[in-house]
Amino acid sequence: MKKTLVYVTVFALATVALTTTSYASTKTNSDNISNIENDVQSPANRWQLVKHAFKLNVPKNINGLSQLIIDTPSTVAVSSDIDVLAQNGQKIDINVSVNDKKIIIDFSEKNISNTKLIIELNKVRQLSQGPDSVYSLWAKVVGSNTEIPVGVVRFRTY
Repeated sequence: MKKTLVYVTVFALATVALTTTSYASTKTNSDNISNIENDVQSPANRWQLVKHAFKLNVPKNINGLSQLIIDTPSTVAVSSDIDVLAQNGQKIDINVSVNDKKIIIDFSEKNISNTKLIIELNKVRQLSQGPDSVYSLWAKVVGSNTEIPVGVVRFRTY
């Protein structure tokens, strides 16, 4: 019985050793132009279409909001399909431009103050796995070209 167990063990180790060496051998032919190794993608990247919406409190002690600038993270791809709603749900007239990873929302009405705005980023392509999406927000007020930092918005990835 012990001899059989020893033979089985030796045979299994020999099989593993021979299989591993043949699997790990490499080509040494230098005539090939490209040698590609380790072409594995892990985990698989899958994009999902989501909607990111957040509220922005506009204080009353400003001249009026003229622009909202949103720096988007590298983990998302945004479209120009953006809606801005007033606190009462009424749609606000805006002009949107998307330049690389920056969204500029230009408000047609320049008297926006003392309200809460709901910004809806529609049709956002986001990785289904990975880090959270963090947007940085900046604002310009009427009569000034200075970008004022407003804050950040974080959306969890699910």
